[in-house]
Amino acid sequence: MQTLPLRLTPGQDLRQAIEAAVLGQGCRAAFVLCGIGSLSTAGLRFAGAEQPQRLTGEMEILSLSGSVAVNVAAGGEHSSSHLHMALSTATGEVLGGHVAPGCIVRTTAEVLLALLPEWGFAREPDATTGYDELVVRAASK
Repeated sequence: MQTLPLRLTPGQDLRQAIEAAVLGQGCRAAFVLCGIGSLSTAGLRFAGAEQPQRLTGEMEILSLSGSVAVNVAAGGEHSSSHLHMALSTATGEVLGGHVAPGCIVRTTAEVLLALLPEWGFAREPDATTGYDELVVRAASK
């Protein structure tokens, strides 16, 4: 395992920047060990919800963690990352859930990644849960 600290800047898409950093290291599997920072726009999908809730305004990332999977196929890159985040709004309300695309960094985001170059992650349908679940495979050399 290798670690990679990141500092994301204003305007970056949190999820896209994390996935690009993993791929930029020649890696296709990683875990977000921790993350803090601020967002101006966020998308969180709450437990059991079909669609994410869009939030705007000044928000603080209290915690960020999850798995990052970037697959390169004939049609281009495909990511199937599974990130969770707890946010605090400007009024102190705390919300948490699955990170949806479109979470935009407001001032900064500081993220620590654990790169796993010897592994590949994918998400595939699981008959037991009814969801696409993590599948871990050794990376092809």
